[in-house]
Amino acid sequence: MVKKNQTDSRGFVYSTNPDFIFETQNDLIETVLPEQQKLKVKIETKLRAGKLVTLIEGFIGKKVDLESLGKKLKAACGTGGAIKDGTIIIQGDHRDKVVQWLLKNGFKPKRI
Repeated sequence: MVKKNQTDSRGFVYSTNPDFIFETQNDLIETVLPEQQKLKVKIETKLRAGKLVTLIEGFIGKKVDLESLGKKLKAACGTGGAIKDGTIIIQGDHRDKVVQWLLKNGFKPKRI
């Protein structure tokens, strides 16, 4: 569901055209090949009540492709997670599983 009061980078807040959709910069960027992606895999506890999460950052491409990658990684780890602000968040410390899965699928991850 699209929010009517959503803003974009150009300052548009509302349109009278019922078919108008905001174009974000992520929608305009083509997805880079897995070999050329510079993904960073790290863990973090910041603002999460002391609980560990695995973060995958640095994906360049469309939001749909990022969500697809996040869904595959969550399934491979057997846990939950989310995709927020271009970052894939996996619940728990799954750095080893994530790095192995990314290497197996052609990515070049960097473990931090």
